[in-house]
Amino acid sequence: MTIQTRAAVLRTVGASRPYADSRPLSVETVTLDAPGRDEVLVAIKAAGLCHSDLSVINGDRPRPLPMALGHEAAGVVEALGEGVTDLAIGDHVVMVFMPSCGHCHPCAEGRPALCEPGAAANGKGELLGGGRRLHDDQTALNHHLGCSAFAERAVVSRRSLVKIDTALPFEQAALFGCAVLTGVGAVVNTAGVRAGQSVAVVGLGGVGLASVLGALASGASPVVAVDLSEDKLALARSLGAVQTVNAADTDAVEQVRALTHGGADYVFEMAGSVRALDSAWRMTRRGGTTVTAGLPPPDAALAVNVVLLVAEERTLKGSYIGTCVPARDIPRYVALFREGRLPVDRLMTGRVALDDINAAFDRLADGQAVRTVVTFGT
Repeated sequence: MTIQTRAAVLRTVGASRPYADSRPLSVETVTLDAPGRDEVLVAIKAAGLCHSDLSVINGDRPRPLPMALGHEAAGVVEALGEGVTDLAIGDHVVMVFMPSCGHCHPCAEGRPALCEPGAAANGKGELLGGGRRLHDDQTALNHHLGCSAFAERAVVSRRSLVKIDTALPFEQAALFGCAVLTGVGAVVNTAGVRAGQSVAVVGLGGVGLASVLGALASGASPVVAVDLSEDKLALARSLGAVQTVNAADTDAVEQVRALTHGGADYVFEMAGSVRALDSAWRMTRRGGTTVTAGLPPPDAALAVNVVLLVAEERTLKGSYIGTCVPARDIPRYVALFREGRLPVDRLMTGRVALDDINAAFDRLADGQAVRTVVTFGT
């Protein structure tokens, strides 16, 4: 059995701006196969636009083409493949862009974000169980991070889904699959920030602002937000980050070090820029930790003063999907949201229809949006 679905397909990278004119994403009617063993058919209800999608469109993150994009989404279970017994038709789910096999070495250590078969499948544009379920009249279409969520429907691995309460609105639920998992998780899982420790966040996109929320929820003080956009700095202040610094200031590093009495205990780089990571490193105190979850182009490199690394006992850490355990962390973060301690809904800056997705990526590329959500019928 196959079904037809509309999806945003990327066939070439490096399109000229504005995307509203060049239209790198083609909204097409494509064929979707029925779910195989351990797979699920999901009707997508909301999908967030992330810089990780943009970096595929502009060529910074090479992926196999053609590819149906989208990796941050929530929806409703419509059909179950053989072997799926812990979900039911009608369940509400959040997609997670790294499926975890449950038995490789990282999974066995409790680090599913580093799942080796999951990473291999994502790199090949396949689902965790192997192969592709999307195709047009001529060729198979690659899956984006096991999700391909800019579509009316998607077939994904059961290991890419977390069941959620049906009371959570889809537009908010979608953000928990990437922005919240990555941003909050970097603070509470990767870094383990404790109350009273100082934090600076460099780069205030959806992930960066989620890190600000995570730091505030953890009781960090002060929390300093750093970005080039005055609008995003204002949003950070409204969320509770009392101290903000414009990254364009020639003395931005010195300002952060002064606000944190010699450097922050933890500095989070969320801009995906080597220059931003270098600034974050210099904002970190002696004995402190610099955490990066930004994804610059694969050939980007950072020069680190090894003497400082040793003599100041500094730590430089990567964080992927917030070092998350999705089935554990998403319910926890949803609970914090409902308690008012993680106002994730404040990160939403717009809603668009699937046909308007290219113009929405222009706004993201221009720094005019935090999280725009593609919405489908309810």
